[in-house]
Amino acid sequence: MPADRSGGPLSRRTLLVQLCALVSAACSKAAFLAANVPAAFGPYKRRANIRYGTDARHRLDVYVPDKPAAAPRPLIVFWHGGRWSFGDKAEYRFVGAALAELGYVTVVPNYRHFPEVLMPGFMDDAAQAAAWAIAHAADFGADPNRPYLMGHSAGAHMAALLSLDSRYFAATGRPVPRIAGLIGLSGPYDFLPLREPDVQAIFGPPPLYADSQPINFVRPDAPPALLVHGLKDTQVWPKNSRNFATALSAQGVAVTLKLYPKLSHADTVAALSAPARGRARTLADIEAFVNATRPQAALETAAAGIA
Repeated sequence: MPADRSGGPLSRRTLLVQLCALVSAACSKAAFLAANVPAAFGPYKRRANIRYGTDARHRLDVYVPDKPAAAPRPLIVFWHGGRWSFGDKAEYRFVGAALAELGYVTVVPNYRHFPEVLMPGFMDDAAQAAAWAIAHAADFGADPNRPYLMGHSAGAHMAALLSLDSRYFAATGRPVPRIAGLIGLSGPYDFLPLREPDVQAIFGPPPLYADSQPINFVRPDAPPALLVHGLKDTQVWPKNSRNFATALSAQGVAVTLKLYPKLSHADTVAALSAPARGRARTLADIEAFVNATRPQAALETAAAGIA
């Protein structure tokens, strides 16, 4: 266990404080260490650094639950946040561990960042990673026909856009999959006008700004969505999830919106880590959403305690 400045073990309170700063500008290594140390010993197997493309960033980790399952498991692909500019899959082992604990095969990819690439570079990476995950789902005991796309912050934006705009999957040369569900944590989905110079550069020039907004691609056959947001989030305003949920619902899409009054931007994902699960019901929200969108046979199997 990591130590505090006195040399003793970090208290639970200290761990929580660090976890709540997970996606701060500094992205402290201590915060990720606090989240990931308990995750290293979970009931799952981790296949790390599998290549899904040609770039050095085109690597992903796969988390497979140890417990046998009578039916194919749900497949979840999770993208990390970091303002499309930083972050690494290794820092989010706690996410893969938490979802594997629920019985889901989980894929956590890296992708190229700004300024190496602009939009659509990282979206092309997201599509390649998801296509790889779907193509290889059966190898890990997962259902290739019902993938879930998930992310936090910038990763939630990528998951949403990939779920709604079929151009990215089409560009991979593989069939466009039917997405079982979208899971977005603290995501930007409706964030025009763009005021920050780096974000303008990422999504520019201005005639292309509209293509960066998931809310512009909402359609009646969009996948069901779970949107989780903290009302104390000052990095990505909660109106993003509110507006996106309203737009989806207006098209007849099933959407579950969870707004937590005491949570900030990082709290929604930090709550997936073992030390901070009491802070929010994110993991329970995800489990309920996946159960509600799985085929009836899988639900009956899970209810019988087999899956």
